Amino acid sequence: MEASKAQVFKAQVSAASVPARSWSPPPDASDIVKGIHAMLHPRNIVLVGATDKPGNYAERIWNNLARYGFQGGLYPVNARRETIWGVPCYKDFTSLPEKPDHVLVLVPARFAVQVIRDAAAAGARSATIVTSGFSELQDEESRKLASELQQAVHETGLAVTGPNCLGNLSAGEKLFTNIDDRIVTMEQGAVAIAGQSGAIVMAIRQALEDRGVGVGYMVTTGNETGLETPDLMRYFAEDPSVKVIVVYLEGVRNTKAFRDACKAARAASKPVIALKLGSSEGGRAAAMAHTGALAGSIETFDAIATREGVIRVRGLDELIETTECFVHAAVPKGDRLAAVTLSGGKRGMLIDAFYAEGLNFAPLSPHVSSELAKMLGPGSIVGNPLDAGFAAVVDPSVYMRSIKLMIDDPDIDIVIIDAEFPKAPHEQRERNLRIVDEMASRAAKPVIYISAMSIGFTEFTKGLRKSLPHLAVMQGMDRAVTAIKSLLAYARLRKEVPDIISSSNPAARAMLEKALAAASGAALDEVASKRLLKAYGIPVSKEGIAQTAAEAVKIAKQIGFPVVAKVVSAEILHKSDIGGVVLNLNSTTEVKKAFSDITARVKKKLKGKPKLDGILIAQQVKADLELVVGASLDAEMGPVVLFGTGGIDIELMKDVALAGAPLDEAEARLLIGRTKAGIKMRGYRGKPALHEASAVKALVGLSNLIADAGDRIASIDVNPFLINSKTGVAVDALIVLNNATAERAAGH
Repeated sequence: MEASKAQVFKAQVSAASVPARSWSPPPDASDIVKGIHAMLHPRNIVLVGATDKPGNYAERIWNNLARYGFQGGLYPVNARRETIWGVPCYKDFTSLPEKPDHVLVLVPARFAVQVIRDAAAAGARSATIVTSGFSELQDEESRKLASELQQAVHETGLAVTGPNCLGNLSAGEKLFTNIDDRIVTMEQGAVAIAGQSGAIVMAIRQALEDRGVGVGYMVTTGNETGLETPDLMRYFAEDPSVKVIVVYLEGVRNTKAFRDACKAARAASKPVIALKLGSSEGGRAAAMAHTGALAGSIETFDAIATREGVIRVRGLDELIETTECFVHAAVPKGDRLAAVTLSGGKRGMLIDAFYAEGLNFAPLSPHVSSELAKMLGPGSIVGNPLDAGFAAVVDPSVYMRSIKLMIDDPDIDIVIIDAEFPKAPHEQRERNLRIVDEMASRAAKPVIYISAMSIGFTEFTKGLRKSLPHLAVMQGMDRAVTAIKSLLAYARLRKEVPDIISSSNPAARAMLEKALAAASGAALDEVASKRLLKAYGIPVSKEGIAQTAAEAVKIAKQIGFPVVAKVVSAEILHKSDIGGVVLNLNSTTEVKKAFSDITARVKKKLKGKPKLDGILIAQQVKADLELVVGASLDAEMGPVVLFGTGGIDIELMKDVALAGAPLDEAEARLLIGRTKAGIKMRGYRGKPALHEASAVKALVGLSNLIADAGDRIASIDVNPFLINSKTGVAVDALIVLNNATAERAAGH
């Protein structure tokens, strides 16, 4: 055993001797926040299932609690032992010297449910179930145990993490209920981490520590039978010791809880940095339409989470750099970048790296340019980025004055310095760093050091880095640029994001209920889909359905030429693929022929199986641009709307953007502006602006429709939505239902 008996008995003090907390949830805090506080700041910890078998989890956790000096009571429980690890071992909760508070469940899965019930009956407030063997095994017995455990957690009201997790860290309490035997720096750092994968969460903590970034809390949530990651996010948003929240998400079970947690963090000015699994297909039923295919799981997560202020990273390295940036960089007031380097080559690399992410360096003010020109001679480039060159290398004071000019300039929002931290003592470089740190402390703007490559931190570098709290220290040019871009995006967000509710009218909602009640197939046909779109205020083309060629001619004359002829059937989802669409019909003869040709082609290719509801004769709108507008129901994140370039090349172009539904007109315009189609609509290269108001109306209407439908509509596809300078109309529509028929059609 690593910890001495003296250490262990020192840790076994009564609750009365625990020092006062610096913060506690207010009386009106939610039960979840109070429960998590009890878990991370317990009066005592009880290890149920204590055993000294070599290498077991219980002994590792006990050693960690003793090693780092947890100041509450520590009580092992095992009915078969009198002593263990040199201290008394208790038979059950009733034999403990005080009421249990936080319980670590280390017994086999079949006993865990009763332990939770007994712990709650004895007065415990929280528990961590390290034990595995529940629903993750996917067999019937394990699923049954998981269900029983969930019921026990719900009925007792305990704040529970796990099962199948690896424990937690609360640095201020010197609490480390984790199996990791690597040395941990116990300091009340500004970062809090939570996530389902114990291995990944622990790796993040270790990597941040290796970079000199303190982690105040680390919680592994495992199967999340009780507390889920969004619950931890809510707690971290309220705890004033936390500055940055880092989460690893394998899935979002409760979209509302997640969004509420994000809102709480945003209101507290605490960025949420998320590593999210799930770039796979969001649902096969939704993928029957273009919108569903384009709105993948990760894109939908971004659409919802970005609005709430979440920064999604694409890997662990990017997560570490982004966390470092947000911990040590002030939120900038604008996006005017400036950089200082000592190399023309590095200057070029900076320009290229930032340009690739859509960022540019601001022109230097006349004053700064003039002062730099006075100091710097041949071999320097007075510009932005600045290549201070030979003069700064020879005279370090010139280098420092160059940096000071940038930091002091009110027309610069972020100052970037291309330099590596020393790996060993270096008097001049250390002095320079401390001078810049002092400048940054008074600057009210981010000052960021970037090493073009990842150089690695020595123990000396880590110590030096911790002594410079006002500087962000980034490793690797590309990752640094991505982190700075995220910082700029976060700075532009509103502090509070209001909830947007459906603005549909009662008549539209009544039409929706009627259409869904009458539906029997996998999708609504084009006529029924457009009728519903029209009820929701979405502009649609003039049209009529014909059962005979004579009816088709009559409808065409009423609409006016040119017209389009299209097959109507709820069982034919993509009409053009089977020759079910004929364009540019300019006479009655052409209309008759199109009617006959479509009917014959469809019957021949599909051998008469689909039910044909007729041929739609519709107004052919002259379009300057083909758009796609749509909506989709994501299995994790709920309803989203989509906008972008439409037509037959929609999957090839993939010029689309998504937003959570419902949305209002302002957010619809922001969504349009995120696409190349949006740039074209506003007048590109001297061409007239297109009718944006119709597209806005369509997006708002679709967002209301998908939101009102709840889980009954999988996707809505309006492709194309034709737009010109005077109008915009939906000329084709497909509403795929979320029912058993749709699942069978999609291949479930």
